Amino acid sequence: MIGKNVVTDFSARAVEPVIGSSAFVHPLAAVIGNVIIGDNVMVSPGASVRGDEGQPLHVGNDSNVQDGVIIHALETELDGKPVEKNLVEVNGKKYAVYVGHRVSLAHQVHVHGPAVIMDDTFVGMKSLVFKSYVGSRCVIEPGVLLMGVRVADGRYVPAGSVVKTQEEADALPVITDDYPMKDMNAGVLHVNKALAKGYLKQERS
Repeated sequence: MIGKNVVTDFSARAVEPVIGSSAFVHPLAAVIGNVIIGDNVMVSPGASVRGDEGQPLHVGNDSNVQDGVIIHALETELDGKPVEKNLVEVNGKKYAVYVGHRVSLAHQVHVHGPAVIMDDTFVGMKSLVFKSYVGSRCVIEPGVLLMGVRVADGRYVPAGSVVKTQEEADALPVITDDYPMKDMNAGVLHVNKALAKGYLKQERS
């Protein structure tokens, strides 16, 4: 389903999603409201990208939103006024959730705004990113919880970690050449871009 959000006291306008012409949104996915999806993006079955409370939601070029992923956010407007504490700023623009370019959101990831995930980052299965900033070239291993923290560029978060203080986030290990998952994102991006292209071609034939 691709459609507009409804008008409420926290959402003054009904907005149609803006989706790149080379992106593929599976019929069993939901993309609703003030959502911006770039080019070559794969949105898989069961994913929900719902810009009807916090908005806008952004997913950059060449990224992927895999099966069961949820992207949603706390309200960014109330009675026509912005709720600044629930907004994030990237490149001079404000968002409820910003997912950058070449980001992989693996199966059942939950990104709940206010949240930022910058370019070339992999987020592993069943992880939660809430009220957090994740830098570029990071690896979030499966089953991680990030809440209220800022993860620097080029760090990894070990599987199952619960990171709720900035001290814990600052102590996260740096990705080195011998880190086993350092090239994980490249393969995932390759697969999902090919799937988006193939399913789009199939849909249009």
